[in-house]
Amino acid sequence: MKRRIKRAAVLGAGIMGSRIAALLAGVDIPTHLLDIVPTDPDAQDLKKGLTRESPEFRSKLARMGIQATIGASPPAMFSAEDAKLITPGNFEDNLEWLADADWIIEVVAEDLAIKRQLLSKAERFIRPGTIISTNTSGLSIDKIAGNLSPENKSHFLGTHFFNPPRHMKLLEIIPGQSTDRDIVSFMIAFCEKDLGKSVVIAKDTPNFIANRVGIYSMLAVIRLMIAEGYTIEEVDAITGPPMGRPRSASFRTSDMVGLDTFVKVAQNVADNVSDPLEKEQFMVPQFVARMVENGMLGDKTQKGFYKKVMGAGGSQILALDYTTMEYVPQRPAAFAALDNIKRMADPAARLKTLVFWDDRAGHLAWSGLKKMLVYCAEKIPEIADDVVSVDRAMRWGYNWELGPFEMWDAIGLRKSVELMEKEGENVPENVRQMLSSGRERFYDKRDGTSYFYDFRGNGYLEIKGKPEILLLPSLKERERIVRSNPGASLIDLGDGVLCLEFHSPNNVLDLNVIQMMNDSVAEVEQNFEGMVISNQGTNFCVGADLKQVYPAAENKEWNALALAVEGIQQACMRVKYCDRPVVVAPFRMTLGGGCEIALAGARVRPFTECYMGLVEVGVGLIPAGGGCKEMVVRATE
Repeated sequence: MKRRIKRAAVLGAGIMGSRIAALLAGVDIPTHLLDIVPTDPDAQDLKKGLTRESPEFRSKLARMGIQATIGASPPAMFSAEDAKLITPGNFEDNLEWLADADWIIEVVAEDLAIKRQLLSKAERFIRPGTIISTNTSGLSIDKIAGNLSPENKSHFLGTHFFNPPRHMKLLEIIPGQSTDRDIVSFMIAFCEKDLGKSVVIAKDTPNFIANRVGIYSMLAVIRLMIAEGYTIEEVDAITGPPMGRPRSASFRTSDMVGLDTFVKVAQNVADNVSDPLEKEQFMVPQFVARMVENGMLGDKTQKGFYKKVMGAGGSQILALDYTTMEYVPQRPAAFAALDNIKRMADPAARLKTLVFWDDRAGHLAWSGLKKMLVYCAEKIPEIADDVVSVDRAMRWGYNWELGPFEMWDAIGLRKSVELMEKEGENVPENVRQMLSSGRERFYDKRDGTSYFYDFRGNGYLEIKGKPEILLLPSLKERERIVRSNPGASLIDLGDGVLCLEFHSPNNVLDLNVIQMMNDSVAEVEQNFEGMVISNQGTNFCVGADLKQVYPAAENKEWNALALAVEGIQQACMRVKYCDRPVVVAPFRMTLGGGCEIALAGARVRPFTECYMGLVEVGVGLIPAGGGCKEMVVRATE
């Protein structure tokens, strides 16, 4: 019998539980959301006439969770209408609902005893064959499942969503010792295809992959900061985009996550590893422990490593001076290395330049990076079987542009190892053996196929792709380009389908892109059966190239502007009236002319996180690529 997930149940209506329920409802899966019964009615409940026996009161926490997702920022739901698919309940009255669920997700407090107690209580209501999972950021899967029957243990696994679940790509799936491998395979396929997650298989070790590496890296940077007198602002200036990481960098990220969560996750490793040195590396510094004791938890308490205050001139963000535990105005972080790399678009080039730059920024970047790289190599195969899993976990879970082993390739493996050894670092034996065999990169590409270095076999293995996923860079490396210019390319996807890919700077509509739009229609009508317009950039298309438009307007070159506008209009109309089907697959920012291209397609298949609109009106301009007319056509239809 083919397994399907038609209905789900989420146990725990806190931030993560309610948002996981919202994600499931967003893909049309009716979901029960359950939580504990509150102790006593409060004043608001009494005003409504509710008692402890009132169903509305008894499911109050689940109702509050649903309501919180509707107004969440960033939005937890695709549409407020999705809330209708979530049914609130509680653990005392509604556990029998679990008999209807095909997937039950436990998302209660990060406490082993609480999780085990709830699952034991729920087990007698669970239908045989139901998939059961726990959303834990690092507790042992086998220990959580310890009291379950053998049948339920075989259907039990970890599903570690990252917050917010709708927006974060990574889902770590962690099988237990007894988990049926067919269940694992099914969940990988379901979570990728139906939930849109990028899945990494992790081992049942403390904090799995992403949090193990991420927390280690953070603590290493904090120790360096204290030892060498960097400020919090300086560390964030260095460890954000200059190192290929989000703008929230180190400390702003911790404020968003919550320092109590950060400390708890770090303590989980310290409590569950046997190596005394590793235990020490996961002990939080004294000032961080004091912050938690004093309620300085980050965003949830309005103060953490940073604090927003209101003054006469408006709001101001203060930074913590960890030597005095007082908040002070932010001090500028001035480093020559950062000035030198800020215009570098390539994250690998930025990182390589930064870590070998001879100033305090370069020193901190290198000192923190080398510790993290060594640690990642040491943890294979303990936390993951291969370098690919570690890199994907950090890119998808922490939004790093490069994973640890991709970083190592970027800075040069042999050069960096020689420097590490000179500085007294204990380089892992698996990396030494790799270099001694003449391999100097963790990744290799040959004839459009990607390979990774396998420590176990001391050689390269192919990175297996999925037949349903096409990677445009790989197709281009295999010489599948039909036509190309600096702004766009036509790529043969196979099966008679052509792809029009934009790759102009920032994916703007410039003259090269417009020219290729015209060429694409001629090409597909003559030699192909259909065309897809999409790309693998940061955004689908952010509209016309304002760097060309503004000077022309300023110089009153109205004829040139009129010709450019007419060019966009005609290109969109050629797409619209192409005698082969044209499917537009927009994603993320699809603005102005990008929206007009989508409106011209025979079909639009947008990514769930697609933000599309004719935004020119916001600055007093009238959309001129045909979008106004297309909107009127749709309105009249």
